Amino acid sequence: MSDEEAWDVVVVGAGPAGSSAARVAAERGRRVLLLDAARFPRYKTCGGGLIGASLALLPPEAVAVVERRVATATFSLRGGPARRVRSTRPFLALARRETLDQALVDAAVAVGATFRDRTRVTRIEESSDGVRVGTAVGTIRAGTVIGADGSASVVGRYVGVRIALSDLGLEVELAGVGADWEQRVHLDWGRDPGTYGWVFPKADRLTVGVIQRKGEGAATRAYLARLLDGLGLGDRERLHDSGHLTRWREPGSPVRRGSVLVAGDAAGLLEPWTREGISSALRSGLAAGAAAADGDLARYEAFVSRSLEPEQRAGARLLRVFERAPGLAHLAVTRTGAGAGRFVRFSRGEASLRVLRR
Repeated sequence: MSDEEAWDVVVVGAGPAGSSAARVAAERGRRVLLLDAARFPRYKTCGGGLIGASLALLPPEAVAVVERRVATATFSLRGGPARRVRSTRPFLALARRETLDQALVDAAVAVGATFRDRTRVTRIEESSDGVRVGTAVGTIRAGTVIGADGSASVVGRYVGVRIALSDLGLEVELAGVGADWEQRVHLDWGRDPGTYGWVFPKADRLTVGVIQRKGEGAATRAYLARLLDGLGLGDRERLHDSGHLTRWREPGSPVRRGSVLVAGDAAGLLEPWTREGISSALRSGLAAGAAAADGDLARYEAFVSRSLEPEQRAGARLLRVFERAPGLAHLAVTRTGAGAGRFVRFSRGEASLRVLRR
């Protein structure tokens, strides 16, 4: 690497937002460099659930790595009896993040983007002749930088992203699936306000996780242990045991500073109630890549304000209700046809979160 290479677009972070941004910018004829600090393929703590809105935005290479599609979900309240919601056709797809993210990188490379893993970005500086991206092995100059480097984003700090709240997610990957889990996912509404747990089946493993407000580490670990034991999964072989922070932005938080954009988790574009972030990552990444390629960065800001922020506001309102009365959410989804139908429609991508909130 030379002391200062020059690219039209440099994308920092090769998750769904970053790889999508790199792909669309390369498709539009720009010289694109995609960077990630990790060595790929890399393990990523994530349930790997893909709702219909996400599937619709994936290239064929990424759709091909889906390991299961399910049409049944079971719900429990504070570890109690499970109630079942069924659909006539699948409403959720499951994939491992290491294979999904690698497929998205491969799709970006296939249309002309250059990918470099094990390249950690340490600083961002902007001047009249472009944006300089500092790494441990040299400086790269870009016309536009897109930050998609996760919840600890270097680029997000440069842009000045303001975070409203953060949660801690803990997750284990368990060996094997078993006949009882092959065709369903499970969600549990937890004891503490705003908490929930999940069980998602993949091809050869179960992903089990819980999420709770940051700063409650002991309670979060206890919740995960209760969930595993209550479902008879506590003695399963553990393949991975990990944690991560999820966070969502304050309304109106910036997603641009000069010629630098942020997308996905780096921008705090997470839906607050479900904490589902892949669909927002894909949508924001594609929009950021197109705006960078076309030289219309203000268009990206308008997209976030018009299309993503209303969904976040709806999710925040749902979270406030859920925190006060999780039993109400449980009854609405499991005991009313309208509630179950809206959950399925949202999961398939046929209705927005604002429709589900009704």
